[in-house]
Amino acid sequence: MIDDPNLIVGLKSFDDAGVYKLSDELALVQTIDFFTPIVDDPYTFGQIAAANALSDVYAMGGTPLTAMNVVCFPTQTMDVTVLREILRGGLDKMREAKVTLVGGHSVEDSELKYGLSVTGVIHPKKIITNAGAKPGDRLILTKPLGTGIINTAIKAKTASPEALSKVTKVMTALNRDASELMQVIGVNSCTDITGFGFIGHACEMIEASDVGMILTSSSIPFLSEAEEYAKMGLVPGGTNRNKKFRIKQIELDPSLSPELIDILFDPQTSGGLLISTPQEKSLMLLDQIRKKGMEEASIVGEIVSEPKGKIVVKK
Repeated sequence: MIDDPNLIVGLKSFDDAGVYKLSDELALVQTIDFFTPIVDDPYTFGQIAAANALSDVYAMGGTPLTAMNVVCFPTQTMDVTVLREILRGGLDKMREAKVTLVGGHSVEDSELKYGLSVTGVIHPKKIITNAGAKPGDRLILTKPLGTGIINTAIKAKTASPEALSKVTKVMTALNRDASELMQVIGVNSCTDITGFGFIGHACEMIEASDVGMILTSSSIPFLSEAEEYAKMGLVPGGTNRNKKFRIKQIELDPSLSPELIDILFDPQTSGGLLISTPQEKSLMLLDQIRKKGMEEASIVGEIVSEPKGKIVVKK
């Protein structure tokens, strides 16, 4: 590992993006993310992939400025019009975020993949990491859970049109407004919820902050169809991997349903922000987030001093 005094956030932590100091007033925020299609519509897939990549910068409290396309495309088996639609979707989402596309790179691959490499900026003293949560903080989750389960139902041709519409709205929504609000109001810690699931990213927060966490399951927002599809066994493989990896750190109320437990460990695509904020600021921040259109945002728990490294999930 290369040591550099200007590398403020790097490989030593499990944060959402890297941060490199350029001056006392300016630092770069850098991230990259790409994946295979999770919906059938190419344009929508492009939007989701772009929103997902931009989210890492928002989670750090940064402002994304430029992006580069990352493309793997099967030129021998898929029509190039599919790629055009994917890139159009990504570009439209970048325009919404006021991010400039500056280029990219593509390779021929047997499996389609798309995403972005994103560069943003931030003040070196205003970085929000996953390591700052403090006992007494309240936890705000800005988007509902369940996208992985519903995406599995989509692949199985089981998801209803209503479920497809809901999950698409969640995954294409930028985390920009919540990020800007938390910078103005002031928070202690933040991470975005993606592949490790809600519990997995919450565990990273408590480990980095050397604290514990209590969650109230009845306050955690999730897409209602996710519970229905989980009952049908339409659960992605990543859910069980997340559960196996983190279950020893979790104390679950015995009355919780198996479906809700699956939702807590469900790998998310372009999920919401999990924000740890002082109690006296939590209701103000939640109110402002909801006014920006994130009506399902909720206070889902609190940070505690003991037991460190453990999450208790209450009914």
